[in-house]
Amino acid sequence: MDVQYMKRAIELAQKGWGKTRPNPLVGAVIVKGDKIIAEGFHQAYGRDHAEVDALKKINFNGEGATLYVNLEPCSHYGKTPPCTEAIIKSGIKKVVVAMKDPNPLVAGKGLKILRENGIEVVSGILEKEARELNEIFIKYITTNIPFCIMKVAMTLDGKIATYNGDSKWITDEDSRNYVHHIRSRISSIMVGINTILYDNPQLNIRIKGLEVNQPLRVIVDSQLRIPLDSNVVKTADQQRTLIATTEFVSSEKISRLEEKNVEVLTIQDINGRVDLQQLMIELGIRKIDSVLLEGGGTLNYSALESNIVDKIMVFIAPKILGGRNAITSVEGQGKPYVKEAFQLKNLTIRSFRKDVLIEGYIEGKDKYVYGNY
Repeated sequence: MDVQYMKRAIELAQKGWGKTRPNPLVGAVIVKGDKIIAEGFHQAYGRDHAEVDALKKINFNGEGATLYVNLEPCSHYGKTPPCTEAIIKSGIKKVVVAMKDPNPLVAGKGLKILRENGIEVVSGILEKEARELNEIFIKYITTNIPFCIMKVAMTLDGKIATYNGDSKWITDEDSRNYVHHIRSRISSIMVGINTILYDNPQLNIRIKGLEVNQPLRVIVDSQLRIPLDSNVVKTADQQRTLIATTEFVSSEKISRLEEKNVEVLTIQDINGRVDLQQLMIELGIRKIDSVLLEGGGTLNYSALESNIVDKIMVFIAPKILGGRNAITSVEGQGKPYVKEAFQLKNLTIRSFRKDVLIEGYIEGKDKYVYGNY
């Protein structure tokens, strides 16, 4: 039964997608006599944590009950008081958690406090699933660096556009709608200047009900070539927009962009290009906990080479474009030997109406989900 109730806690936690960041996704289930008597979840940053949300529904009277929660209850004061205090006062006799909190302010202290107050504690139920759910939180809270997901939509032969640049649409509507849901869960979308010049995208969420979670738009533009009449600049007063550039650009162009509500961030360069690792550090400082990289082949390769990518999502459409000059998903110089290829681990595959989605973690970066943190 522990697994069943924990599954429910994880389901509840998912209701907080896009609203709790930089806090984790947490759900709670209170059980007494093999019956669920209350449920709760962390609904938004600054609001009650899941445990308190559930306890309020039974007026903090949990005498003899068991609490299931996918993340260790907090034991420190933040936006809200410690959940451990509320649990102890409620009379809960047992707490079952999926995983310890990687936050250094907690990191096992919450479970220790509960045990010291006579509450039975069980840990590790559906831990893998719990880590997958909060992979963004785990990396950001332990490194202050955003979790980076590289998203690619390509044909069976690896093309993201034809030889003349046409790319609408590689994947079907179901896949594109799912991407909008992903956009609503992350803090920022990143593209390179070529994507802006060729596609002039909006880089926003266009599904009703999700548009309140518009992410920060990040454009990597080393030479500040972005047109002032591009869609992202014209709508910068409606959606936060940041351009990462180098010191070798026109101060006049910077001023004109800033007049249009665009934040221009000057980053140190590597061979004339924006240092992507330094950019990620700057985004972390700005409380951006996640990046959805939707760049073209040049930026994608640079991101992989810079070791900023944690996870890759590849949508594959059952189409073949061909063409030696057609645009591929990862370009750049490339690796000289197959043995030097970027390796993916812990793959998952799911099907949409027409397309297939393959997800995996860059080798070494899967530690935030499957390894020790």
